Amino acid sequence: MSNFAPTKPISYGRQTITEADIAAVVEVLQSDYLTQGPKPIEFETAFAHYIGSKYAAVVSSGAAALHLCAMTLEVKPGDKVITSPITFTSSANCVRYCGGEVVFSDIEESTYVLDIQKVRTLLERTPKAERSAYKGVVPVDFAGLPVDMVAWRELADEFGLWILEDACHAPGASFLDRQGVERRAGDGSLADLAIFSFHPVKHIATAEGGAVTTNRQDYYERIGRLRTHGITRDPNILQENHGGWYYEMHELGYNYRLTDVQAALGIEQLKRAEQSLKRRRDIARRYEEAFAGTPVLVRSVPTGFHHAYHLFVVEVAKRRELYDALRTKNIFAQVHYIPVHLQPYYREFGWERGDMPVAEAYYEHCLSLPMFPALTDEEQEYVIKNVLEFCT
Repeated sequence: MSNFAPTKPISYGRQTITEADIAAVVEVLQSDYLTQGPKPIEFETAFAHYIGSKYAAVVSSGAAALHLCAMTLEVKPGDKVITSPITFTSSANCVRYCGGEVVFSDIEESTYVLDIQKVRTLLERTPKAERSAYKGVVPVDFAGLPVDMVAWRELADEFGLWILEDACHAPGASFLDRQGVERRAGDGSLADLAIFSFHPVKHIATAEGGAVTTNRQDYYERIGRLRTHGITRDPNILQENHGGWYYEMHELGYNYRLTDVQAALGIEQLKRAEQSLKRRRDIARRYEEAFAGTPVLVRSVPTGFHHAYHLFVVEVAKRRELYDALRTKNIFAQVHYIPVHLQPYYREFGWERGDMPVAEAYYEHCLSLPMFPALTDEEQEYVIKNVLEFCT
């Protein structure tokens, strides 16, 4: 084991493509439909069943899913929406696409997710006359750990907010509520809308792609129109009907569709989602055991929560040095994420260093180690060995 050396880079995440995946894509390529055919509907049905929601709408990316949700929730100029600074920029950008104002709030040190108590304090300290500008919150299931959506739903109802759950990292994740009932990330029972990503490093890969899940039929139907230019052929909605060819554009939408080629790949990937999730959890357990009692900090998963492990994040004292050292060993770890409020675009709105102290401290020390189902035991041992040699 000590003599093992990888022949190619070990990345922090990567897709797994099987012969069944390839066959499914080839079958579509040889069919009548490359897009706007039956596969996206089939994928939607299967994904909704897996997540536990009534509806799923597949779209061209996770960012597109967020944008469509912000439109469906009718974010407009003057509206304030709260989200985490530790996420990819899309979680915030979707609000800006609609002209809304992004309000960042800090994360929990122990979980890295948006700190609900800090959000409550933010809302309570806002004068009542100004509080009505707050319309919603976008909590992020960071790294695969689901937020306590029961608590978020209670807070949202108290302050009249909608919830858009960014569950891109967390398909298959869940938590037990106070009655011991399992609540799955994005299942539509508590959040108004939830979104997922099918980027290659995520649990289910379609090259690019995403999905919106919800239990509200009106939201599902509107997202379906918005992803297709705002166009409908529904005879119950048409203002006129000139014949079988006729359609109407009722609002300004986008071409955010998922192709049949991508959907076919997603259907096959979804079939082994639970198997892949189990492997991710096995990899996490081995990391946790290896780093216990060392300077490599691994945050524990809260009791009753079931992590999906899109990422495996550690905190170390010399993050930049470890990052560089691992690359010399062909280990391509990554950093998730640069705090969004410190991006030059958001600094133009007045955000600055020191506004989110917990998030900023986390950023100085965080590193995502390789985490994907095809990671071999030998490769993982090699990663562990090199991390420990540097840190101890």
